[in-house]
Amino acid sequence: MKSRYRDGCFYCEHNQTQVERMVPIMPLDVSTFYLNRDQTHPGRAIVALDWHVDELFELTAPMRQAFIDDVAQAAAILKEYTGASKINYGIYGDTVSHLHFHLVPKLPSDADWDDAFVNNPSGVTPKSDAELAPMINDLRKLVDQNYETLRN
Repeated sequence: MKSRYRDGCFYCEHNQTQVERMVPIMPLDVSTFYLNRDQTHPGRAIVALDWHVDELFELTAPMRQAFIDDVAQAAAILKEYTGASKINYGIYGDTVSHLHFHLVPKLPSDADWDDAFVNNPSGVTPKSDAELAPMINDLRKLVDQNYETLRN
């Protein structure tokens, strides 16, 4: 059996690297919803599975469905909160293999509309906890208010 934890994985270890990149919004059913400190697209977030797997196909069908449901719930909340025209989904894992989705709200007025978002843009100043706190509080409220509706 594969381990649910991997040494060196910042999603598993919840270490300083993770703290430097994101802030937890709240746990969902099988994952955690994070706000990315890079807010080049307002509302940019991550949904990470709560245990370590490298690939989507490593999950059982019910676990895969539960994870995708969490991603969909987070995306719906972000779209409502940001007024985005589209949520872009990124699932990579070349350097951070822990299964996670990047959720990037986009508008037609964005410079990269009709193109992929830049995952690690240079020259970005990460947002502080204080700068992100109002958005995190608003997103938590929206998740709580819409949990049952989004689950059914």
